[in-house]
Amino acid sequence: MDDRTATDFIRTQPLDRPVKRKRAKSKTGRRLGLLLVVAGAAMLGWWFYNRQPAPTTGRVNPYANAMPVVVAPAVTGDIDITLNALGTVTSLATVTIKSQISGYLMNVAYQEGQVVKKGDLLAEIDSRPYELALKNAQGALERDQAMLQQAELDLKRYQDLAKTNAIPRQQLDQQVALVAQDKGNVLSDQAQIETQKLNIAYCHIVAPVTGRVGLRLVDQGNYVTPNDATGLVVITQFQPITVIFPVAEDNLPQITRRLKAAGTLPVTAFDRSGSVKLATGELRTLDNQIDTTTGTLKLRAEFANDDETLFPNQFVNVELLVDTLKGVTVMPTAAIQRGAPGTFVYLLNADQTVTVKPVTLGPSHGDQVAIESGLSPGDRVVIYGADKLRNGAKVVPRDAGTGLGPPAAAGAADASATPDPAPRLPPQQAGEGDKGSTPAQAGDGGDGAGSSRRRRSGP
Repeated sequence: MDDRTATDFIRTQPLDRPVKRKRAKSKTGRRLGLLLVVAGAAMLGWWFYNRQPAPTTGRVNPYANAMPVVVAPAVTGDIDITLNALGTVTSLATVTIKSQISGYLMNVAYQEGQVVKKGDLLAEIDSRPYELALKNAQGALERDQAMLQQAELDLKRYQDLAKTNAIPRQQLDQQVALVAQDKGNVLSDQAQIETQKLNIAYCHIVAPVTGRVGLRLVDQGNYVTPNDATGLVVITQFQPITVIFPVAEDNLPQITRRLKAAGTLPVTAFDRSGSVKLATGELRTLDNQIDTTTGTLKLRAEFANDDETLFPNQFVNVELLVDTLKGVTVMPTAAIQRGAPGTFVYLLNADQTVTVKPVTLGPSHGDQVAIESGLSPGDRVVIYGADKLRNGAKVVPRDAGTGLGPPAAAGAADASATPDPAPRLPPQQAGEGDKGSTPAQAGDGGDGAGSSRRRRSGP
């Protein structure tokens, strides 16, 4: 390499570096600009996609942000004080029919499950051996009666002869004893006749009580004896029938006091679920001692059971009416809420808002609970839809059991206004406050409110 070439190389080499730097900067700027354009387009699309449409009219629905609820008024009424227990249906008479004599079962005169009356024929046993024994006893009676008659005639003769000392005194005494012996034989024969007649009667087995017969235990043609353990059939009395149930010993003074005042107490039997009423009866008697292991006393209630809804050994829920509070303030138990203020309700105000109102509860029965303080008759409380309410919240009230829409103020709104986003409640939800009572709810002391109360911890 000559001097000129080396010099040119030295001069031109630094001049190429700035050019390359400018080219790299221009490429980076274009990329950043492209990214900014894409990001701006994405943000603009997101804004157009999520923006709220403008209302079609200038009038605003006042119930657009209100919660739909069902309300019911607190009223003046009576509340029953009841005791609930699990009872067992018990028949007044359960009879196992057994044979009192031995013999072949000749006839079965009943059908399984048949209702028989007292005195109806159930079965027949072969009576021929006992009829023959009866004839034998009757023959022995006639023989002994003839012997007795002959002995009495001889005794009369001996007595006449003894007056003249024609016979020994010992012979007269023997004849007297013989007459007494023949009289005893006659009495024995008469007893044998009655015994055989009774055996013949036992061959015809009849129902000792009115009731329903169970499944047949012995078939026709079998040889039965009085020692058979199973018997022939079982008859159970259904009308009337009783229910035995326990109550806590703490309730005994109240029950005995009411029994002395009223003479009897009404008792209602429900099925095991507590939702179906089976029968209504009366308390009849109390046991004579308290069970020390459980601290309870057994009570017996009697039911007419005309429709035979109660079945022996059936488990039922029993509701004993002890007393009735008259003229108290009552409301549906579904309105009860529990949280930081204690026990409270949501009270509906005139401006369609709700207020948290603490209340003091009294006795409850079914879906009604007595209010000792906190509410007055006529106050309307929320019984459904309280799970999302807060103090002062706006609501759309509907009366329980009516299925009505919003109040008149909401109905006066322009038909072209934005539709009320609050959906109409289904009829079965709107009528929750009027559902029938159950023993399980009656005994929870007001805990039977809706599921919204279980989910809430505060107002």
